[in-house]
Amino acid sequence: MQRATLTSADIRQIKIDNPNMRERDIAAQCGISEAEYVAAWLGHSATRITTDFDRVFPKLEALGTVMALTRNDHAVHEKIGCYDRFFAGKKAAMMLGEHIDTRMFPHHWVYGFAVEAMAGDVVKRSFQFFDAQGEAVHKIHLRPESDVAAWKALAVELALDDQSADLDITPSVEDVFANDDNVPVDALRQRWSNMTDTHQFVGLLNALELSRLKAVSSVGDDFAWKVSRQAVSVMFEGAVRTQVPLMCFVGNQGCVQIHSGPVANIKSVGPWLNVMDETFHLHLREDHIAEAWVVRKPTDKGHVTSLEAYDASGNLIIQFFGKRIEGQDERSEWRAIVEALPTQDTSRAA
Repeated sequence: MQRATLTSADIRQIKIDNPNMRERDIAAQCGISEAEYVAAWLGHSATRITTDFDRVFPKLEALGTVMALTRNDHAVHEKIGCYDRFFAGKKAAMMLGEHIDTRMFPHHWVYGFAVEAMAGDVVKRSFQFFDAQGEAVHKIHLRPESDVAAWKALAVELALDDQSADLDITPSVEDVFANDDNVPVDALRQRWSNMTDTHQFVGLLNALELSRLKAVSSVGDDFAWKVSRQAVSVMFEGAVRTQVPLMCFVGNQGCVQIHSGPVANIKSVGPWLNVMDETFHLHLREDHIAEAWVVRKPTDKGHVTSLEAYDASGNLIIQFFGKRIEGQDERSEWRAIVEALPTQDTSRAA
C-alpha cells in the first residue's frame, strides 16, 4: 500500500485489525514512516509535542523510573532508570544519569509525540521522537512504577498548537565520502597513531573524508582486525563468565544510548541475540551483522579496544568497550576477551 491512498482512519483500522502487529511493521506495510503512523492517531491517542530539549529533558526526572529506548534497523537498546543529570548543548546534549546515558543531536529531533494507547487491557504511555525522515530517534516509555500524573501534566505542557497530521517527511540522503575509493593510508595511519583520546576519531574521519568502516578496514591490523560475525555472542559469553563491566553503544543519527556495567542474562531467540538484565535490555539481529572488527585506538592512558559490528551497507550497528576506571588503562580482562575472539565464521557461510 502507498501513503497517498490511505487516510489516517485507514491506518488506524489496520492496527485495530492487527492488534499484535508492531507499529514499525504496520508503517512499512503502508509505505509510510513510523512518524506518519503515529501522526495518524492525532486526536485519538497521540498529541504532537515540542522537541525543544531545554523544555523536555529537565522535566523528565519527575516521571521517576521509565524505560529509555534508542534503536537502529538492527539493534534495540533499552535502559531502565531515571532521567537525571541533563547537560544541554546546541549541537549535542547529554544525559549522564546512573542508568540513562545518552548523546543526543538536537538537529535531528524534528517530530515529537505524546502517545497514550491501549495495549490489550493496559494503557501504554510514552514520549516518542523522530527525525526528518520519520525514523524514531528516541522513545521514553512509562513503566508500572512511573508517575502517570506527572506524564499527563508534561504531555499538556509540551503540546504544540499545531496538531496537524501532515508531516513534511524528507527522503534520506546517502553519505558520500570523497576518499573511500582512494584511501590515503599513510595519512590515516599517522593521524590514527597520534590520537590521544578516542573522541578525536570523528575528527580524523572528517579530516580525511572517510567512512568509519573504510578507515577501520584500511588502517592495518596493528590497529584493527576483522573477526567472526559471531564475535558479539562470543564476547558476551566471556563477559558473563568474567563479569567484566562493559560499555554497549547503540545509536542512530539523532541519539546514541550507552549501557555501562556487567551483563548476566543472555538469550538467543531465532535471529535475535538478547540481553535481559534488570536495568538493561538489548535486542540485536545477529544475522544482520555483515562484518565485525576489533579496533584499537591510542590514548594518553594506553590504547582502548572496541568490538564493532557493521551492516551490509557499512553502517555501524553496535559498539562495545570495556568499562574503564577513570585515569587508568583499560581492564586486562576485557582486552583478553576481545583479543581472543574468533576470526573465522563457524555457523554460516562467510
